[in-house]
Amino acid sequence: MASAPQANLPLFYKDLMPLNSRDHATWRARSMDAAPWLIGQHAIPLTVEEFPQAQRHFPIIFASGDNPVPLALMGLNEGVNVFVNAEGKFDAPVYLPAYIRRYPFLLAKLTPDTEELSLCFDPTCDMVGDFSDGEPLFVDNQPSEGTKNALNFCESFEQAGQRTGQFIEELKKHDLLMEGEVAIQQEGVEAPFIYRGFQMINQEKLREVRGDVLRGWNQSGLLSLIYAHLFSLELMRDIFARQQALGKGPQVPSAAKPEAVN
Repeated sequence: MASAPQANLPLFYKDLMPLNSRDHATWRARSMDAAPWLIGQHAIPLTVEEFPQAQRHFPIIFASGDNPVPLALMGLNEGVNVFVNAEGKFDAPVYLPAYIRRYPFLLAKLTPDTEELSLCFDPTCDMVGDFSDGEPLFVDNQPSEGTKNALNFCESFEQAGQRTGQFIEELKKHDLLMEGEVAIQQEGVEAPFIYRGFQMINQEKLREVRGDVLRGWNQSGLLSLIYAHLFSLELMRDIFARQQALGKGPQVPSAAKPEAVN
């Protein structure tokens, strides 16, 4: 179903360019009412701080493999996003994960041997360029308020990412993640559609966690994050129904046996 992005560049980004006043003194940033880069993207990285809001709109799962980052599912099948139309516009109000709102900016190392992160952007998008319209990126060769806000947002995102990593390590420490499987029965189809290829919290092992550990998790807020994930899984069926309504659901084979979608 989903796996952590493994390309050289992060999800959405086709190229990265460091932002600087020498090369981009006259460049501007446009706001857009659509997100075409979201078309066909069904799984979006999520930070733990977003769980309470995201759980109302998306199933929250964990990617398969050794890097089980949290993901918000905008579709159950590869290439399907039920929240945006063919132009990348949202059909209804929905929570936008910070990973989406960060684009096209990103903090990145300019050289492998440095620990310093620099503000970069994707030059292939239509949001940043040498335009006559939009908000300036620099004023008198100094970062504009908009650029400072983008930098602050990216810094906050990096910090949230570190806290998310700590959350994942705690789950792994107690062996709480297991391979997930969801069966969705469609009316008129004999066998259910089976979705695999993701990880989820093992509720049996959760019930075996010691009381003092649970009390600590309750005080730190970690326990509420776990339950936000578990409650959000009920939305799998809603996403499936939206896919079917849009004609983007999995096809039933001629033998009337639904295929397993990984």
